Formats: sequence, C-alpha cells, structure tokens
Amino acid sequence: MTVRALFPTLFYEGALADVALLAELDAACRQLAEDDRAGRAWAKAHGYRGYTSYASLDDLPQRDPAFGALRRRLDAHVAAFAGEAGFKLDRKLRLDSIWVNLLKRGGAHSGHLHPHSAVSGTLYVAVPPGSGALRLEDPRLGLMMAAPERPGTFEYCEPQPGTVYLWESWLRHEVTPHAGKGERISISFNYR
Repeated sequence: MTVRALFPTLFYEGALADVALLAELDAACRQLAEDDRAGRAWAKAHGYRGYTSYASLDDLPQRDPAFGALRRRLDAHVAAFAGEAGFKLDRKLRLDSIWVNLLKRGGAHSGHLHPHSAVSGTLYVAVPPGSGALRLEDPRLGLMMAAPERPGTFEYCEPQPGTVYLWESWLRHEVTPHAGKGERISISFNYR
C-alpha cells in the first residue's frame, strides 16, 4: 500500500532583520493613522477597530522612503517563496498593493482571501502580547462535506515584530481578536 501527500500548501516565514527600518516603519504607520482622514473614515464606516490605509492610499512606496526600502526587501522574500513554490513565471512577481493596518484592542479581521494576486503577505511591525494570531484555514475545508474532523484544519501563526509571512493569495486567512494592550501594527501586501 502507498499513501502520498498531494498538493501541499506552502507558507513562508521570514524576518525583516533591519531594526532601524522597522522603527521607521512603526513611526510612518502611526503618522499615516493620524494624517489619513479618508482611511480613518473608511475604517469607521466598515467597523474596523483601528485604522487601515487599504481603501485610501495606494502609493506608500512613493510616499515614504521607508516603504520603498521595505518593497525592495519584500521583493527578495517573494522571489524566494515563488522559487520554493515552483512557480513557472515568464516575469518576476511585482508588488501590486500595500497597506497599513493598525488594530486596536478588540479588533479582528474576518476570514478572507486576496483575489487577483499570486502571493500575499504581512510584515508585523508592532505585536503587543495577546494581540492575536494569523489563522490559516485548510483550503479543503469547504469541500470536506461529511469528512470527520481532523487536526490541522486551522493553523495559528503567532508573529513577532519583524516577522514576514507569505502565502498564495487563494489561501483563506483571518486575524484573531486583539486582546492585548497597545496597537498591533502590520503592513499587508499583494504581488501579481
């Protein structure tokens, strides 16, 4: 008898080891949260506990040199992940969108995926204790019908400041509720 594992789901964990850049990004994210009235209004209208530039700013790498430096580092992480995933590419993946998330206590982000992208990810800038994990869902969950429960249906990833997570954009994920003190700051992005 032979049993094989088919169709693995890859998940990348790396680090932004540049402490100075991480501090610059922390300051830049907090400043955006203060200055971006459209982003704050969008967050309020959509029940997002905190701030996001998701629907308001689409030029962060041009707006602030720290985000330009981040893009260059993310390009290297994404290229490594694409190689490990065995992507057959006729050109390299390019950053399509990047946005800031500043979650306050009680904030969460329900299950979702990122259509129209190949690779999605998040850099964690500030992660107070208890600020919530990234929860990844087994992509087969919606197809399991009458299958018995099994371990590993959900994976919980606990980031630290500087953690970079990458996954294929079709992988459903969510942010569990922030129960810590202070603000949880992350920068999310898509490559296509």
